[in-house]
Amino acid sequence: QLQLVESGGGLVQPGGSLRLSCAASGFTLDYYAIEWFRQAPGKEREVVSCISSSPGVTNYADSVKGRFTISRDNAKNTVYLQMNSLKPEDTAFYYCAAAYVCGGGYYYWGQGTQVTVSS
Repeated sequence: QLQLVESGGGLVQPGGSLRLSCAASGFTLDYYAIEWFRQAPGKEREVVSCISSSPGVTNYADSVKGRFTISRDNAKNTVYLQMNSLKPEDTAFYYCAAAYVCGGGYYYWGQGTQVTVSS
């Protein structure tokens, strides 16, 4: 079955860190750009970050620059989103998608993982 599976979400205090994983099953991530999205209740979906296929060019939403880092481990067929200095406004449902280029048509979507930042 061809799918993306996210993990790593949870509850964290403000200022804390989480690392989300986006693992591919049934296909290789090498040839795809991987984009992380988030959506909070009552808000529109937001692109958080994207990493291209080789050479792995990255981009970030202004709201997360300097705090989040996207990376890929092709040997593990996984893309990570390291989230540091988390804020309550980062609370959202996070999910990943695969496309040939960042911002392009998406071929695969994950089911998502909840991130809650609260004291």
